[in-house]
Amino acid sequence: MVTPSPPPLTLEAARALQNLLRAEIGPGLTDRELGGIEARFGFTFSADHRVFLAAGLPHGSPHWPDWRHGDPEDLAERLAWPVEGVLFDVEHNGFWHPAWPSRPAETSDALRVARSELATVPQLVPVYGHRYLPGTAGESGHPVLSVWQTDIIMYGNDLSDYIQCEFAGRSTSRLAHTTVDFWSYFVAGGPGIDVTAPTPYTPYAVTAQEAVEHLRILALERLIGRQLSPHQLVEAGLTALMLDVEAESLPLLAGLLRTEHENADALFDQVLAELGLTEDLPADDTGIPWEAARWELVRWWLRLIVNGSLAPGAGGDIITYEGWGALARPQALRPLVDTVEAYNDWEAVRRGTREHLAEAIVAEAERLLAGPWPPSD
Repeated sequence: MVTPSPPPLTLEAARALQNLLRAEIGPGLTDRELGGIEARFGFTFSADHRVFLAAGLPHGSPHWPDWRHGDPEDLAERLAWPVEGVLFDVEHNGFWHPAWPSRPAETSDALRVARSELATVPQLVPVYGHRYLPGTAGESGHPVLSVWQTDIIMYGNDLSDYIQCEFAGRSTSRLAHTTVDFWSYFVAGGPGIDVTAPTPYTPYAVTAQEAVEHLRILALERLIGRQLSPHQLVEAGLTALMLDVEAESLPLLAGLLRTEHENADALFDQVLAELGLTEDLPADDTGIPWEAARWELVRWWLRLIVNGSLAPGAGGDIITYEGWGALARPQALRPLVDTVEAYNDWEAVRRGTREHLAEAIVAEAERLLAGPWPPSD
């Protein structure tokens, strides 16, 4: 079944979105101004991005690119940021895209090949900080990506969805598709992070109790609409089996071959039922969708951040997206969200001062976990 594309953004809808922003809104860019920007920097705005900027130009914060009066060098750096981040990971972290030719042995040669390949990929255009939209002329409905090297996070199904999630704390309509070559790799099986996918963390379960807890967490993630991959279900089942968790269907789940992954979801349900976890899942009985389940997941993500199983930036993004936003912006999470925002700030990225902010995210996670749960506003 093909997921229908969202409707194109209109000027009226764009102005309504801009009313949600914590920014001054100046006159919109004219067609002539938009064309001049594209010609000067050698890219094209997507259709919805173009309409958004024509409706009004957000400014007054370094997060928003000032396409009218901004420093051309700063704008060029923002446009180059996604490609330069990938090259950084090629040089320092061993990244190599599977569609590229074989990686040369010498780093300098690898960078030359990577730069040549990257010259052909769709341009990403900054929206806010390091949130980007693909720059494809005449096209709309692209997801908004948050880009930090090859840590690529989907932050909204389209521009409208992104604005409502980032600035109004509304639940997303769910990320339904990736739309552009190369960049889609990172959110559809590559090394990046999709904030709606099961939590990317280093497994740490060493007891049967922790393994069962992880099975329950996966059930909670599915409950609130996050995507579960068969591979993760099988891996969780195998971990539980090796730690002597007893459930009749567990060996069947853990032993699934890749060609049998279509059975993973049903076997996972059987394991949950056999362990008595199904009836113990929270109900959806408040005005906020799956409120109790989300608070339980926020606590889990905080614990992963504190014990080093989940990177502070990635964990903070997930909590901001699924906790702060979906839980109607609880004040108790505000200090954590503010720290995550500072961590993602464009100037902090440019200055290379994010390490102490990562430590601050961990410290705030520890503070929250030490208090009552859910934390009171």
